Parts: sequence; structure tokens; C-alpha cells
Amino acid sequence: MLAFCGQDYCQIDANGRVKLSPRVISDFMEKCSGEIVMHCLPEGALAIYPENIYLDMRRQEEAPATRAASSMVFRRELRRFGALSSADRITAQGRLTIPHGFREYAGLLPGTEIVVVGVEIGVELWNAERWNAELMKMNEHAIARGESEMADDLIIKD
Repeated sequence: MLAFCGQDYCQIDANGRVKLSPRVISDFMEKCSGEIVMHCLPEGALAIYPENIYLDMRRQEEAPATRAASSMVFRRELRRFGALSSADRITAQGRLTIPHGFREYAGLLPGTEIVVVGVEIGVELWNAERWNAELMKMNEHAIARGESEMADDLIIKD
């Protein structure tokens, strides 16, 4: 069975809690027993990854202490990940409390419609308006790439 695929909709309550769908809860329980990491994405959404997936992503950095000592860009990346990530656990009822600053960052305000988007390694929580804009950008990009690929295919090569 495919994990972390598809789209669901939910709402956020006044206390910053979201209730995930049974399918998404099942994926997280199977992959990580509900231990997750939330991370604010530059695109304006909130990623939720199984903790082990997040740790694998971060382990890809070679010699982080050495790089941090010599690279301002790398230190900024560490700050971004450190400040904009938080570990938590999905409750037995499938609820997750989003930290206040993360809610503001991603536009996940009480009463707003939230789209839960599967990204194969976890899910992303999007403000519905932002998701529609992102979906339009992704589709426009895919069409432009396809047209470019077709144009390249038509070029006669000597």
C-alpha cells in the first residue's frame, strides 16, 4: 500500500490542533509509532515527517561541525532547520498540536481550511489558498517542461 499519498482536508481549532484522517494516522503509526517532526518549509507550508525520516534527511550532512565553523551559509541553514523544526507525537485520537509560530508561518489559522498533502515521505499541511496557488505553479512548470522537452525532441541533430 502506498503511504503518505493523496490529499485530505481538515480544520485547525482555536488551540492549534488538527485531526488527521485515519489513513494518515495509520501511515504515521506504521512508519514511526506517531513520533514526528514538524518543519516549516520555505514555500509557506508545514511538513510533518516521521522522526526517523527527518533524522535521515539531516544525517546527509557531512562533517556538520566543521562546515558550521567555516560557513555562514551552512550556519544559516542549521538555524533555519533548528528554529523551524519541532518534535512531537500524534495522539491516539490522531490529533496534533501545531506550535503558534508555526501556525502563523504557514497561515494555518483557526477556522481556515487546511489541505493535508501526501509527499511520499510524510505530509504537508497547507492553507487551502496557498495550496491552490502552489498546485497552479506546479502544473504550469510541468507543462512548460513538457513543451520544452517536446521542442528539444523536434530539433534535427546533425
